[in-house]
Amino acid sequence: MTGPREHVTGPAAPDSAQAAPASRPGSPDSTAADPEAADSKAADSNAVDPKVAAAVAAAEAAAPAPGETVRIDSWIWAVRLVKTRSQGAAACRGGHVRLNGERVKPAHAVRIGDEVRLRHEGRERIVVVKRLIRKRVGAPVAQQCYVDNSPPPPPREAVAPAGIRERGTGRPTKRERRELERLRGFGLPPTGRPRGR
Repeated sequence: MTGPREHVTGPAAPDSAQAAPASRPGSPDSTAADPEAADSKAADSNAVDPKVAAAVAAAEAAAPAPGETVRIDSWIWAVRLVKTRSQGAAACRGGHVRLNGERVKPAHAVRIGDEVRLRHEGRERIVVVKRLIRKRVGAPVAQQCYVDNSPPPPPREAVAPAGIRERGTGRPTKRERRELERLRGFGLPPTGRPRGR
């Protein structure tokens, strides 16, 4: 039962006394003995996360053709700073978008390295353009297209829920309802009605 895959162990194994001790891959003496292992180890340390690589590839696929420009309203929509392109155009028309410190129209061209400031939904976003894209892409891909220098969003206000009634207390009276509406901000302030003529 001896064949090409015969395995002999122990001190009686042939060439066991003459063979040099085998070094494990990744051990310090293995790189000295095998320069190819050192190169592959260096390549592994410089390897990019597969998700990031896929995001970069998707961004490059959404890039404009050489020589073409990208509109500012289209770019802020494509990198998901606004929800719709028409919102991006309206923000530009309203003066909420600044490119390198200047107000711009929706059709203004964006270049790599430009600083875009956008006031939207109560906060200011400051981004530097890293990559031009024309089509809207997913959030991980969009984050690869700019450097976000925005200040952190303001903390959400801790507001106690107003007007929660305990179960079983019944229907509120007219006076209680008005107090609840006033707390919630729905009620109009009481106005003095003129009495008589």
